Amino acid sequence: MIFLSLGLFLWVAAHLFKRLAPDARAALGDRGKGLVTALLVLAVGLMALGYRGAEFVPVYSPLPGMGHLNNTLMLISLFLFGVGGTKGTLYPRIRHPMLWGTVIWSLAHLAVNGDRASLLLFGGIGLWAVVEMLILNRTSWVRPVGGRGLKGDAMNLVGTLLLFGAIAMVHLWLGHPVFEGTYF
Repeated sequence: MIFLSLGLFLWVAAHLFKRLAPDARAALGDRGKGLVTALLVLAVGLMALGYRGAEFVPVYSPLPGMGHLNNTLMLISLFLFGVGGTKGTLYPRIRHPMLWGTVIWSLAHLAVNGDRASLLLFGGIGLWAVVEMLILNRTSWVRPVGGRGLKGDAMNLVGTLLLFGAIAMVHLWLGHPVFEGTYF
């Protein structure tokens, strides 16, 4: 749990550094981008190592059928991650789509994982996303304009389905099949 906690702390600190200490971040210039990137890579590595090595301590038992909810929420989450990049019809209408995607990702994983390490990892990242949105709303958010319309949405949908398939394969490779117990 130490690696997981440290990784989560680095994730939050690296992301909030620019928001909470803008002058210090600006003073670093382009070096700051490299530093933040390195901290985020280290954070992800520590979270993965810590999560995989954490003792399973059950906190609650997920309800039967939550795999269906998880998969549906993950599709929505991945679509929201792509909204800013593909600039479809939702681009100027949704505030912080990537952060909302992160919150939904977090809830999806909490629906199917009821152990202590999952609560720390998924709950912690979900909480960070909410805090990040609150800070952005008070400081620097500007509504985007324009977009590609339905073409952007179509590109996002295709990308979402491809990414979902890739993520499902990685989860299968790691021993966590996403469609286990799911019947079509």
